Amino acid sequence: MAAVVFGPDRTLGRSRPRIGLVLGAGGVLGAAWMTGALACLQDRLPCAAADVELVVGTSAGSVLAAALRCGASLEEMVAWQQGNATGIFSESVALAAHDGPLPPRPHLRPGSVPLACAALLRPLDVPPWVGASGWLPSGRGRHVALRSLVGALDRRYQSLVRTGPPADWADGRTWIAAMDYDTGRQVLFGRAGAPRATLADAVVASCSIPGWYEPAVIGGRRYVDGGVRSMTSLSALRETDVQEVYVLAPMASTEPDRPLQPHLRIERGLKQFLTRTLIRQARALGAQGMRVTVVTPGAEDLALMGVNLMDHRRRQAVLTASFRTSAGALARLDVARPRAA
Repeated sequence: MAAVVFGPDRTLGRSRPRIGLVLGAGGVLGAAWMTGALACLQDRLPCAAADVELVVGTSAGSVLAAALRCGASLEEMVAWQQGNATGIFSESVALAAHDGPLPPRPHLRPGSVPLACAALLRPLDVPPWVGASGWLPSGRGRHVALRSLVGALDRRYQSLVRTGPPADWADGRTWIAAMDYDTGRQVLFGRAGAPRATLADAVVASCSIPGWYEPAVIGGRRYVDGGVRSMTSLSALRETDVQEVYVLAPMASTEPDRPLQPHLRIERGLKQFLTRTLIRQARALGAQGMRVTVVTPGAEDLALMGVNLMDHRRRQAVLTASFRTSAGALARLDVARPRAA
C-alpha cells in the first residue's frame, strides 16, 4: 500500500483542523480494502472517523460512509467484512451470500440512449467513458442485501437518537455520490441543494453499476454508480472549508506493480489513468491550502484484488492484507513525506 501527501505541512495549534474523509469506488474488494485501511487510519485521526466534519462516499465508499453516519463501529465493520458479523450486519451477510462474482444476464437494450447521445452532442460536458456507460445493456441486478443493510443501520440509528423528530441523515456531513443516468451529471446526495433521498436509496444509487444493476429511481430520475463520473468525487471538496483530507482510493495506485499477464497489464494501465486524475485533483486542493493524504493499494494488495473487484471470495484475504500494508504505508508518512509523482 502507498500513501502520498499533497499540500502544506500540518500546522500546529490548539484547535484541531476540520477534516474530510473521502471513500472511493472499488466494488466488494475495494470496500474490504478500505475497511482495513480505515481501521489503521483511525489512529491518525484526532477524533472517531464517524465524527469528522465531512465524509464523501462513492459507490463502495458510500456503504462505509453510511455505516459511519449511522454509528457503526469499526469493529462491527471489520466483522462484517470477515463474514462473521452479528447483530445489525448479520442479515445482509446472509443475503449477500447469494450474490455471485458475475452479473446476471442483462436486458438486450442500451441502459441510457439519452446519455450516449449527450456524449456525442456535448463532449466537453460528458466525458467519453461516461457516455459509453449509456450504451451498456440495462442491468438486471438488484441490491437486496445492500438495501437491507443500510435500511437496518438507519433504523438502529433512529432508535438511538429518537428524543424528538426523526434525525435527518442529510445534514451536510455525509455526501453520497451518484450519477444521473440520462444527463451524466454528478449528484451528491446529502449536500445542500441535492435531490431528497433516503439513505438507503442514495447508497443503492451510488452502487448501481451500469450493465450489472438496475438504475435506482429517485424523484422520477434514474441514478447509477457515482464511480462512473469520478472514482472518489474528491474535487467536490474544493468549495468546502475542510483543512485536512484523507482519501482512500481502491481503484488507484501510486505504487503500481508490473504484472506479466496481458489482461492485468491492461487493467493496470486503466488504474494509472485514474491515478493521474486523482493526483491532479489532490494537487489542486493542496494549492488551495488543504493537506491531502492519498492512500492507495500497493503491489501486494493489487495482486490479491485481481481484476474482478466484485469477487467476494477474495474479500477476507484483501482485508487481512490491508491491515498490514495500511499500517506500513501510514507509518512511513511519519518517517519522511513521500514526494508526489
